[in-house]
Amino acid sequence: MNDDARPAPEPQGIPPHSGAADEAKRQDPSRRSVLWTTAGVAGAGIGLGALGGGTASAAGAGAPEAVAAAEAVAAAPARQGRTMAGVPFERRSTVRVGIIGLGNRGDSMIDLFLAVPGVQVKAVCDTVRDKAEKAAKKVTAAGQPAPAIYAKDEHDYENLCKRGDIDFVYVVTPWELHFPMAKAAMLNGKHVGVECPIAMRLEELWQLVDLSERTRRHCMQLENCCYGKNEMRVLRMAHAGLFGELQHGAGAYNHDLRELMFDPDYYEGPWRRLWHTRLRGDLYPNHGFGPVANYMDVNRGDRAVSISSVGTTALGLAAYREEHMEPGDPSWKESYIGADRTISLVQTAKGRVIRLEHDVSSPHPYSRINSLGGTRGVFEDYPERIYLEPTNTDHQWDDFKKYAEWDHWLWKEHANPPGGHGGMDYMMVFRLMQCMRLGLVPDFDVYDAATWTAPVPLSHLSIKAKGAPLPIPDFTRGEWKKARPGMDSEKPAE
Repeated sequence: MNDDARPAPEPQGIPPHSGAADEAKRQDPSRRSVLWTTAGVAGAGIGLGALGGGTASAAGAGAPEAVAAAEAVAAAPARQGRTMAGVPFERRSTVRVGIIGLGNRGDSMIDLFLAVPGVQVKAVCDTVRDKAEKAAKKVTAAGQPAPAIYAKDEHDYENLCKRGDIDFVYVVTPWELHFPMAKAAMLNGKHVGVECPIAMRLEELWQLVDLSERTRRHCMQLENCCYGKNEMRVLRMAHAGLFGELQHGAGAYNHDLRELMFDPDYYEGPWRRLWHTRLRGDLYPNHGFGPVANYMDVNRGDRAVSISSVGTTALGLAAYREEHMEPGDPSWKESYIGADRTISLVQTAKGRVIRLEHDVSSPHPYSRINSLGGTRGVFEDYPERIYLEPTNTDHQWDDFKKYAEWDHWLWKEHANPPGGHGGMDYMMVFRLMQCMRLGLVPDFDVYDAATWTAPVPLSHLSIKAKGAPLPIPDFTRGEWKKARPGMDSEKPAE
């Protein structure tokens, strides 16, 4: 669930400050630039681009080139710091928050930060000053001191990140801005949480991993769907062995966004729709990938090793435009290449398979699929249903409500949480802020963020190579082999 803040030009490098100049020198151009030189550039500033021609058949001939490019970046470089796996936050009585991006998503999420005890919003930032001022009024209405406002220009977020009275930066902006903003936060000593996806290029994912390890700051993909009630119940059941040995799972973001993407009043500008003119792959894998990865302990005993993707033609957005947009609308200048439906298969080190789907351009009821299967049975969502042996033996789905005893302690403690998306947003904010206040290890970390986002560039490249399987980097650099806690947490003592 991303934000709708005002778009900015393609992100530029962060101006040298607080170590940023040294950071640029640390990058290894021979490896980091491989996706720019080998795979080419698609659209405006997008890595992992087109392989030669624009047709699928032409791209297929480039499969070996695609694999070589992906393998070059999949190879883990030498660690420059220390692992962030299992590293707790510093304990603090109050978490001081700065929020960057106050569109639809940011405006709604600030209410949840203000609803959690022990949290203070110290600064807000948006290029649209009216939005920042509206957010500041929410803070004072909640009884907190007026936050600082950063709305001078498109780089004022850097000044927010420089503040000495902020512990956590929340990034809620258009996708192309996520990487430079997360980078600026960590370079200035802040933990950072980013809406999906955390970055758009593989080399950016590696940079975030390296930077998190060197600065000792957590960089997290704030994946709210991991905190859904059904997702957390299935998580606990899976870890208790009710599904037997896990074999397969599926997740998706099948959400008809055509009307919203063409609505000038919903998104601030066409930034989200424009990504469909740049990439062919799964633009938003995190909502489906994150929960299933948690079920399977990916990065905590298993890991995602490869991905193979295919996609349909791109017809949906153009058809919607034909029917609904006036002839002079700026959208008529756009050529959509993004597959209406993308299907990816992810293989894990233990031989499990995860199916990912993405479709925001076709008529379809909302579905994240959210399926998990093992040697003793299967769960499928939308609608929710379950079949587990030895209870079920009649080839008929059972009622998932019978398994409410397996609800996560968060849902037992907060039975009617405030906020949107069925309460999962509040659960995510509450738990993250709790971990920071109590000095706990976060439920997920930079390695999860990078893994859950890697399908964005890799699915694009695999589709261009006619489904060639491509390696997913081991962002943990071998730490995945060690079992460690994740979201299936115990309730902490306050």
